[in-house]
Amino acid sequence: MTPTTNRRLVLRHRPVDRIEPGTFALEEQQIAPLAEGQALVEVAWLGIDATQRTWLNEGVTYIDPVGIGEVMRGSGVGRVVATRDPSLPVGQWVYGTLGWQEYAVAEGQGLFGVNPVPPGIDPRQMLTVFGVSGLTAYVGIDRVLGVGEDDTVLVTAAAGSVGSLAGQIAKLRGARVLGTAGSAAKVDWVSDVAGFDCVDYHHDLADAFAAFAPDGFTAVFDNVGGTQLELALDHLATHGRIALCGSVSSGYTASGYGTGPANYMQLAFKRARMEGFIFLDHVADFPAALGELAGWVGAGRLTWAEDVVCGLDEAPAALQGIFDGNNLGKRLVRVGATEGNAD
Repeated sequence: MTPTTNRRLVLRHRPVDRIEPGTFALEEQQIAPLAEGQALVEVAWLGIDATQRTWLNEGVTYIDPVGIGEVMRGSGVGRVVATRDPSLPVGQWVYGTLGWQEYAVAEGQGLFGVNPVPPGIDPRQMLTVFGVSGLTAYVGIDRVLGVGEDDTVLVTAAAGSVGSLAGQIAKLRGARVLGTAGSAAKVDWVSDVAGFDCVDYHHDLADAFAAFAPDGFTAVFDNVGGTQLELALDHLATHGRIALCGSVSSGYTASGYGTGPANYMQLAFKRARMEGFIFLDHVADFPAALGELAGWVGAGRLTWAEDVVCGLDEAPAALQGIFDGNNLGKRLVRVGATEGNAD
């Protein structure tokens, strides 16, 4: 039977600091009849990424903010349960920007549409290794930094969904890699499972950086900003390069995204470069990236962690928890009872 109502989380007000229980409102609405070319998708899983917090602030970043009263934007995977689109038959698993809701109407495919999950792929992998996390890690390490076997690489937030993959990809390129993480358990996971060196950033990072890279880091993949970025600048090799992926230490609150490093002149002294990037600027590289990622996954050379939270209602807390440091790997929200494995 085709569902008639949809539960969704809409933005109630823009948070100044933390995401609070009243930031979003849970609404129930009637599902309108499908128009020609549309399909109804039952959302099974949501991907939770730190960048989603930036969409709650008033200013435009690389994308417009979510409007007050609008359903929260977010990536997801789900299964088609009703359709008037021959390319999206009932039962087809799809991925795309489905939003924080139980049902989404799909219309149009492509980069910003809803696309079928390729055969043989676990749908959840379109939110992890073959989704935003994997593509961001690949683009940053391969296209922005151009990491190779002569490099000594630093990856901050190395137990996160992007950092853990970035560190592994750098190692697959032959580099020596050091990561930072926020607890002994995360450090152990990076070292024992992801397979590259890692240190707890609560300890003396200056000593750890100097010991690991006495001649300086030739490449830095930064997800954190703040003091970790400043320390990276102080331990940068001549002609080193830094890829700016995120600044989660700022909390991405309404007050801004952190301050510039006080020692930015290290870039001049070391004749180095620091470059920000968004993976969406590298669409032309996606086929090559997905091909290599699939090869590594198939050969068992790439791993990742999934941090699962159950229930649509828990999505706001799941997002805030990334900034509280209580996730390991990719945070996913299981929305409904539909299993996440392709049939």
